[in-house]
Parts: sequence; C-alpha cells; structure tokens
Amino acid sequence: MASHRIKARDGLELVSYLTLPKGSDVGMDGRPDRPLPLVLNVHGGPWARDRYGYNPEHQWLANRGYAVLSVNYRGSTGFGKAFVNAADGQWGARMHDDLIDAVNWAVASKIAQKDKVAIYGGSFGGYAALVGLAFTPKDFACGVSIVGPSNLNTLLASIPPYWTAFLDNFRKRVADPRTSEGRALLRERSPLFRADKIERPLLIAQGANDPRVKQAEADQIVQAMTAKNIPVTYLLYADEGHGFARPENRLSFYAAAEAFLGQCLGGQKEPIGNDFRGASIAVPTGKEAVPGLGEALVRTGRP
Repeated sequence: MASHRIKARDGLELVSYLTLPKGSDVGMDGRPDRPLPLVLNVHGGPWARDRYGYNPEHQWLANRGYAVLSVNYRGSTGFGKAFVNAADGQWGARMHDDLIDAVNWAVASKIAQKDKVAIYGGSFGGYAALVGLAFTPKDFACGVSIVGPSNLNTLLASIPPYWTAFLDNFRKRVADPRTSEGRALLRERSPLFRADKIERPLLIAQGANDPRVKQAEADQIVQAMTAKNIPVTYLLYADEGHGFARPENRLSFYAAAEAFLGQCLGGQKEPIGNDFRGASIAVPTGKEAVPGLGEALVRTGRP
C-alpha cells in the first residue's frame, strides 16, 4: 500500500491509499509500470476513514490483478472539523465529486485504465456505488453496492430507535426531512430516482435483517431497474444484518463479487465451486449475469 494526496477540484486534499498487484510496480514508487483495471473501494460511515496498513479487501483485489484505491473523501474523520463540515449537504454532490476527481487522477497518473474502473463499497460506500452508476453512468465500468441506501428519505424515516440521539446529526449533515426543502434535497440525492440512467452492470448485496439500511433500500432500486429492463444482480442473505458476519456468507459474497468483477474488468477469478456451501445466499434477480452463479446455487440448493 502506498499513500497519495489527491487534490479535489476545489482544492481540498484527499488522503488516499493505493494497493497494487505484486510485480506491477518494479520501481517501487507506488505507481504501476502500466495502467491497470482499478477498483475504487469506498469506505462507509461516511464519518469514518480509511487508514494505511493491512486491508484484506485490498489484498484480495490486488491479488486478482486490480489496482485498489481508497479515498478519504470530504466528511471523512481524522482530518479536522473543517474537512468533516465540508461534506454537510453534499451526499451525492461534492462528496461524489471527490471520488470522481480521484479516479481522474488515477487515470491521468497512468495508474488506471479509464474504461476499466469499478466502484465498490458498503453502507455509505454502497450508496456511493449506486450514485456512481446512476449519477455518472459512463464513469464506471460496473459497481458493487453492499447494504447501500437507495432512497435517503426512506433511510432517514427508518432510523432504528437506538439511533434517535444521532438523528439530529443526520438532519444537519445530510438534510432535514421535516422540511419540504430537506425532503426535496434528499430525493434529488437518492439513486432510486435516477435508476433509469444506470447502464453499466450492478451487483447489489443486502442483509434481510439490516436495522440501519433496511432490505427495502435494496428491493426498491432492484424493482425500479427490473421495471425498466435494466440488468441487475441481487444477492440477499436471510440471516445477516448491516454487513455479513457469518464466514460462510462472507465467502459466498466474495466468490460472487470476484466472478462479477472478473467479467467486468477482466481480472483473475477462481471458479465459484463450493463457496456457497453453508451460506444463506439467495439471488432473487440476475443470477444469469454472473458466470457460475446459477450453477453454484443449484449445487447448494439455494434459490
């Protein structure tokens, strides 16, 4: 992993981390010897941050031949209050611009191949992946959204009781759904209402028991896409919440995601094989779009 400081279009510095496949950086300068397919791995929160150090998803993806970039976009913590405050009201706007600026930097720096960039993430990172494909439909070759909200109004309306004290923070940082202006802004920044603009492959993964980002967030954008005959692959885990806790479920998700990314970006992939054994994975929509997915479900008796 190498650290880089990337300039956003308005001058903010975005501390970012890049991991490269073994042997791709002979000069050891933190940049590959030739442009590679890139996975933009967006952290959740958004009030959290990426850090330098061992990252198993970076290692997995780099092993498959991808450059992996994680960006501390505005709103990330650890860089001062002004950096956090710069994200107020900017979900799906300047926060997304930061990610686009980082991708453009990677392409200009000959790190990434412009036509082979995937956006991948969980929670807010899953939202960012949906925004990437719906708001900037030609900038990414494909996207992976893990427990990502698609409608910010329904997200804030379903905040669980133990988050009540945190709701004021959401109202300040995102928008206030108690006002007509706030509800309009939340709708404007919701990928659900631009689902018809999506034109690149999308993989959505969701836990049915998620108390933070309810299953309805995934269901509604999948329904909107299928109604418009836009292909989408939907992985649903009946016994999971906000992320995948059971090792069998994690293995099944990574196996499916690897096959999906391999078809999209051309990286290495192992056959799914028996990676679904013991997992609760179901695929209500789009199993035919990922190589080996349907066969693996049949082998393990999954729907």
